[in-house]
Amino acid sequence: MEIDDGTVGDKSWVVEIDGQSKKIDPLIENKQWSKQSIYRVPACIKKLNTEVYTPQIVSFGPYHHGENDLMPMEEHKHRALLHFLKKAKKPFHEFMAAMEAEFERLQEAYQSLDERWKDKESFLRLMILDGCFMLEIMRVKTQKSSDHGYAYDDPVFSESGIHHNVPYIKRDMMMIENQLPLLVLDQLVLVEGLHRTAEKYVDELMQRFWEWNSTASLGQRLHPLGVLHSGLLKPCGQKNRDPKTPKMDTIIRSAVELHEAGIRFKTSESDSLLDIWFDNGVLSLPKLTVDDNTKYMFLNLMAFERLHVRAGNDVTSFVCFMDHIIDSAKDINLLHYKGIILNAVGSDEAAAELCNRLTKDVVLDPSSSLGKVQNDVKNYIQNDWRRHRANLRHTYFTSPWTTLSLMAAIVLLILTVLQTIYTMLQFHLSA
Repeated sequence: MEIDDGTVGDKSWVVEIDGQSKKIDPLIENKQWSKQSIYRVPACIKKLNTEVYTPQIVSFGPYHHGENDLMPMEEHKHRALLHFLKKAKKPFHEFMAAMEAEFERLQEAYQSLDERWKDKESFLRLMILDGCFMLEIMRVKTQKSSDHGYAYDDPVFSESGIHHNVPYIKRDMMMIENQLPLLVLDQLVLVEGLHRTAEKYVDELMQRFWEWNSTASLGQRLHPLGVLHSGLLKPCGQKNRDPKTPKMDTIIRSAVELHEAGIRFKTSESDSLLDIWFDNGVLSLPKLTVDDNTKYMFLNLMAFERLHVRAGNDVTSFVCFMDHIIDSAKDINLLHYKGIILNAVGSDEAAAELCNRLTKDVVLDPSSSLGKVQNDVKNYIQNDWRRHRANLRHTYFTSPWTTLSLMAAIVLLILTVLQTIYTMLQFHLSA
């Protein structure tokens, strides 16, 4: 009896595969990948921190739309749409037409859409509904006037509603699976016709919502997470940045160990995550607030950099760098004393644990943008004279009392030596 081991297979399938292999075109594939900017988080990443990638109060876009926990906000989305249309004084079909012209670009921004969102009308209605809600939230939150058209007791758009809901909405807007293309907001503002340049208005509104102090360029205009990514990486001097991105050949020591080796810490001139540099024994770091949103923000930004090749790896490099210099509560305490870490999560132990968990299962590109800084720090502390001088300083000059004790011991030693010399001279003279 002859057994079919499956090695031959269905010849029609063989022919089909051969035909498909001949149609492979790297240029077409590259064009396809370059259009995507909103991704589903792979299971290997999501299983470590499921809640970090799952919206808690509102869905934006198709991935989490209709989930039970998020349904209560759908009613408020619809009200926001009606308020938006009333203030715009434009019929809904004009917005629908403008969005329809961008249908393909909007769909292509999403990776692996479910079949239900291939329907043009359903997809565009979702884009407009979520886009109007996002615009209304950002406007009410950032405008100084209280005349926003909503009732005083509105559960979402009143002063009280904004105060209690916006922190959670902001957190949900950080999640990579919960993004809306900025193109949606651009089209809504363009049809609304209240602002001369739609893109500039959306950029400034988004910057105010994220509470930036800078109007720096957003780089690639993708979505709210992309805006946050650009804002954290504002250009700065970058004194230690080498365009060749040298490979790291060492793991930097903890902050306390670096301090004991003679390295001093100070805050950078800006809050950009790029503003890390090392010069003449001084390591400058940007101020970093460690709070309840820290893990949501950084884990989604790192997932974005992992999935969106054009995003680079600067945020991941920063987080790994901070993980290296923060091993324990003592490191947090030292960096807090230097004004670098603002601990808003409670104990120093909790802050250290949070920072250490951020890099679990993270694979860092060896050509990190901080490679030169780490190598310069390593070379500095390997100098024997600097190491001995630092040990002397930390052992005897950490407080006024130890300094006075050392000085007293030196004076006593000098007096003892002088007395010995004097006694010897007296002996020789008398002889």
